[in-house]
Amino acid sequence: MDPKKYKIGVVGLGPVGLILTSHLKEAGCDIAVCDMLKEKMNLIRNEGIILVGKMEKQCFVNYAFSSLDEIINHGIDILICSVKAYHVDYILDQIVKHNHSDDLLIISAQNGIGIAQKYADRFVESRVFRMVVNFAGNLFAPHTVNVTFFNPPNYIASKDDSRNDVSQWFAEALNSVGLATESTDSFTLSYKVWEKTILNAALSPLCAISRLTMKEAMADPDTNEIVEKIILEAMEVAKAEEIKLPDNFVKLCIRYLKSAGDHFPSLAVDLMNKRETEIEYMNGKIVEFGRKHYIRTPLNLTFTNLVRVITNKNQSQWKGSGSL
Repeated sequence: MDPKKYKIGVVGLGPVGLILTSHLKEAGCDIAVCDMLKEKMNLIRNEGIILVGKMEKQCFVNYAFSSLDEIINHGIDILICSVKAYHVDYILDQIVKHNHSDDLLIISAQNGIGIAQKYADRFVESRVFRMVVNFAGNLFAPHTVNVTFFNPPNYIASKDDSRNDVSQWFAEALNSVGLATESTDSFTLSYKVWEKTILNAALSPLCAISRLTMKEAMADPDTNEIVEKIILEAMEVAKAEEIKLPDNFVKLCIRYLKSAGDHFPSLAVDLMNKRETEIEYMNGKIVEFGRKHYIRTPLNLTFTNLVRVITNKNQSQWKGSGSL
């Protein structure tokens, strides 16, 4: 595996982007990074990217940009998008505006159902890849991630299975530095996307609204019952979408969630900090596909709408304060 076969760009330096960057850099890849927050980029330029907790690493990157046009014009071959799902439309507009190559490949390393299709709707499918990451963390500082867990492996696939050579190269690069990643086919990847989305939908909005950590929520029988009912609703929708889940899927989910740490999921952190959330791509998608198949999803609808209401109130208060 030649680590410098492709020039890689990473846009969106939250926990996922920072963790991927540090491992790809360690693997010897030619990598550039981009985030719109200038304070973050200054810290990365001066102090590097720092991982603590379950992963202990520090790395420096040679190319750190604060705008998409800079990183696109840097001549990258692969652009990894690890921004929040609700920023995808903006990112797509910027790529179309500034990229003049038909060869740019895009990897979506984001939460939620339907993300890769957004890219495929704007570019040919053969240029789009989807990644499911099974690690997470919280920011200690703009350039420092406290890695809270990694349940290997991660998964990556070509959207139409036409560029498995690229997904295989990418997986080998991460595997070479211990970040176990499997190159798979698009059908298996779809299952993995639904699996992770159901896990996120089962616990993230509940933690956000209740202010319980994942460990606290899974330790209480009352919240456990809610989690199980959310999973059952989502399973019915997934089945209608021809996503084949194992017969013991509920038990597997509960076992997985019971191993969660004593911290808040990212959706809860966003809501508590009065930021926009990814609820539309989690529980919201389960509701959307449920309606498509005339399947009722009352709990997913309840949590989707509650998070929307709280978000709208937070944004109204923010605008009313004159802070924008």
